[in-house]
Amino acid sequence: MKILRLLYLIAATAALAPLAHATDDATDDALVLGVFPRRNAAETTRMFTPMAEHLSAQLGRPVRLVTSRDFESFWRGVTARRYDIVHYNQYHYIRSAQSYQVIAHIEESGKSTISGAVYVRKDSGITELAQLRGRMVLFGGGEDAMISYIANVYLMLQAGLKKDDFKSAFALNPPNCVLALHFRQADAAGAGDGVLDLPVVKNSIRTDELTTLAISPPLLQLPIAVKRDMPAKLRASIQSILVNLKSSEAGQKALKEAALTGIGKAEDKDYDPHRKIVRAVMGPGDVARR
Repeated sequence: MKILRLLYLIAATAALAPLAHATDDATDDALVLGVFPRRNAAETTRMFTPMAEHLSAQLGRPVRLVTSRDFESFWRGVTARRYDIVHYNQYHYIRSAQSYQVIAHIEESGKSTISGAVYVRKDSGITELAQLRGRMVLFGGGEDAMISYIANVYLMLQAGLKKDDFKSAFALNPPNCVLALHFRQADAAGAGDGVLDLPVVKNSIRTDELTTLAISPPLLQLPIAVKRDMPAKLRASIQSILVNLKSSEAGQKALKEAALTGIGKAEDKDYDPHRKIVRAVMGPGDVARR
């Protein structure tokens, strides 16, 4: 019941949050910065407004931050090429690589990589992935969650399971899925390798009652991309500003507010390992040709 109330409150917050944040002086010359709804729209706006403002100041032109209430509306923005600059997950980039070119990746907690991880309760008696046959696995996010779902399903396929060998369910986000696991609402949970260290998790449950059943190889973190037809000079300027955020006080503030520890350069081939995993789990149709 505690988990259900938590999910309801978070969902309600997202539904009430504004769809977009825009400055009053936005003009046709404005660049649109889209950020995927990893968090609710109000929180995303608060976290990424300093970054939009810093980019605007450095580029000498308006940068308008746009957020979405849900992944469906965000993805419509990607497919419509609404965003000039977009921050999203690795699977989103792979699917949109015909229209967008990756220029950078984020860094969180000093790490530029992230791994998928499957968790179980220590008292569950589950010691290997094959034992999840016929059991309920709760994933943090939907089927487009690169780490929480796709990377972890890949682990299960590698262990000899098929998708219909286990029951899949989805929590609103990775923290909620491990909280639900703790309260025995699932047999296993799929999230990222650092989820048990998040304050919202550590302060809510005894994390020592959970254990990592399997972990994926490290994958490069979430990408930042720009439209492929963006002028090369502008693309290079945006990349330079992002990877050099640590070098100025305003840039450091932008990183801190976005809960990032840095941003590094990235190129398309850096996401080939992700493509291999996506092909195995989702099929070749979900991998855009470059």
